Amino acid sequence: SNKIEDENLTSIREILKKETPDMIIHLGDCVRDVYELRREFPEHTIEYVKGNCDIVQEPEEKILLIEGKRVLICHGHTYQVKSGYLNIEYGAKEKQADAVLFGHTHQAFYNHHNGLVMLNPGSIGFSVLNPASYGWLIIDGDDIKTEVKFLEKDI
Repeated sequence: SNKIEDENLTSIREILKKETPDMIIHLGDCVRDVYELRREFPEHTIEYVKGNCDIVQEPEEKILLIEGKRVLICHGHTYQVKSGYLNIEYGAKEKQADAVLFGHTHQAFYNHHNGLVMLNPGSIGFSVLNPASYGWLIIDGDDIKTEVKFLEKDI
């Protein structure tokens, strides 16, 4: 394993000490982290898709049914999210999704627009450009809320 993956896993372990999500959703790139998390945290439900940097036989997108809501999860590269979010919005609408979760840009973003909830949690890894972050999707009856939380870097 390499240093980046180790750092990512360390960050996720820290989060799971403090937070108790009903489900962990990994949006691709470093999918190997998921295999490790499943081994370490068998009590957690973990869903995931592969990213453009993952050379594995895994799906690029999935629709999850969570609390009666349709949640499209994908890495985002197949919808060219680095050029804007219109493609992914249309794609999610076409699949009758209530929410879409994606990554790829490593920049946190969330929006409620035209009845669609969009969330990019950013990247759990620290980079020069973006602070490390993770997202919450909270489904409460008919209400879908999003939140992005940033990790503190101990320097």
